[in-house]
Amino acid sequence: MHAGFSLVELMIAVAIIGVLASIAMPLFAQYQLRSKSTEVKANLSAIRVAEEAVFGESGTYLGAAAEPPTIPGPTAASFDGVGSEFAELGWTPEGKVYFSYAIEVSADATGYTADAGADIDDDGILQIWGYAKPDALGARVAGGIGCDVTLLDPEVVGSCVASRSIY
Repeated sequence: MHAGFSLVELMIAVAIIGVLASIAMPLFAQYQLRSKSTEVKANLSAIRVAEEAVFGESGTYLGAAAEPPTIPGPTAASFDGVGSEFAELGWTPEGKVYFSYAIEVSADATGYTADAGADIDDDGILQIWGYAKPDALGARVAGGIGCDVTLLDPEVVGSCVASRSIY
């Protein structure tokens, strides 16, 4: 009797590994997208804290143009905290970012919307998140990245896109 595996046994083992890999790979990709999306929740919350500190000192909120200026794809992009309006706000993320961030303020600077957009799965459909602080009259300002503030609960970080599942 010979020791070892027959060709049929090896082919069955390879087939089982193939089936397991075909199940695991999409789940792994989904977990990666979810972990990259946690960046935006933490950063929008940090922007809120920085805005409230500025408002406590000056009585107005600060706006900031989109940074990075173009929405990143599936790879992280550099954030120019020193050369952007975010420096005046006193907020800069650590390291590279998957999202582009912007802040739009109301006409009287008593309300703002901070939003962020990314295409981390590179499918051409943006994932947009936001945080809306209503102005003194209760109105909300549209986001600089494209956040639909009607989809947000006031003063809660959330998704600005109704037709898209979020990670």
